[in-house]
Amino acid sequence: MDRHDGYFLYHSIGHFPDKAARLTAALTEFAQKWAAGGDGQWPYCESVERGYLDRWTRLLGAGAGTVAHAESVTSAMHALISALPEQVLRGKRVVMPADGFPSLVFLLTGLADRYGFALDLVPLREGAFWVECDDIAARIDGTAGLVLLNWVSSTSSHKCNVPRLTRLAHQAGALVGLDMTQGAGILPFDVAKVPVDFAASTSLKWVCGVPGAGILYATHDLIRRCIPERRGWFSQGNPFNWTLSEFALAGDARRFHLGTPSVLGCAGTLPALDWVLSGGAEEAREKNVKIVDAVIGIADELGLSLASPREDHRRGASIMLHFPGDTRAKAALHHLAGHGIHADARGEVLRLSPGISTSPAMLDHLRDGLAGIPKGGR
Repeated sequence: MDRHDGYFLYHSIGHFPDKAARLTAALTEFAQKWAAGGDGQWPYCESVERGYLDRWTRLLGAGAGTVAHAESVTSAMHALISALPEQVLRGKRVVMPADGFPSLVFLLTGLADRYGFALDLVPLREGAFWVECDDIAARIDGTAGLVLLNWVSSTSSHKCNVPRLTRLAHQAGALVGLDMTQGAGILPFDVAKVPVDFAASTSLKWVCGVPGAGILYATHDLIRRCIPERRGWFSQGNPFNWTLSEFALAGDARRFHLGTPSVLGCAGTLPALDWVLSGGAEEAREKNVKIVDAVIGIADELGLSLASPREDHRRGASIMLHFPGDTRAKAALHHLAGHGIHADARGEVLRLSPGISTSPAMLDHLRDGLAGIPKGGR
């Protein structure tokens, strides 16, 4: 059994063929360049970051100069929201589903008073596992300044109808931001076809990259309107301008950059992005759909409840199972680990995310592990 055969954790950390070797090679090259004599380190680092952003630009179908490097989704969202013209949010509502990633809720709660907006969290219906798009749509009107959407829920795998909600938000005069984290690298998305105003993602999860490698995308129009309060020498069109009186923000997404960039995450993610862009995403998705369909069949066979939409077009690449009770999901993890299955749980929800390294041969092990869970959860 390969160490990744029973790996169902792509919603957390993704793997791709020969990841260890390719990651080692990329980081070894970085170490050799950084430790070399001479003055070639900074040009090399600039080329690494530029290559990283070029690859993400291709992945999003974005225009040149619309993607910036960010450490995380949270830092990317803060950089954009804090740079918006004051009238965009002051006195308005920021509409967001309550099943969005908690880190963004924490961020927006902290920003609300300072920027004068009210955070409007759209609740889940009683007994539901995700926020319905109809309920988000009902909160979009002229008092909304920003609608912040979650493409795929990390706790249910529900896939938001981004085109519909983007259209409604724009008709109401609101901006649309998108957290792409749980869909990027496995589901196709083209910002030219779904014109969100800005988006952010990590390179972890399905992109199979490393920590510290996130991105911020924004349209050219929105970039021109944004004046970042966080800025540094790399916020300029020419980072090597050190004449204080001549500081000027870059005319593209580089204005969201700060001081010396942390390019180690970019270097470590280049092999993963190359794999995704060379057909890896399509290959992974084809395999993922077959395994997820099989997991749903196993759940039905064992009488287990789904915590995800059953229909593929309404779901991301993960499938979640519901285990009522405080301890049953944890008991499920224990039994699955004994059968070589690696997953995790959030409360009563067991999260399963098969990817390119997951073996269909492990489905029998998954069935045996789930079948052996005591009804009482012990």
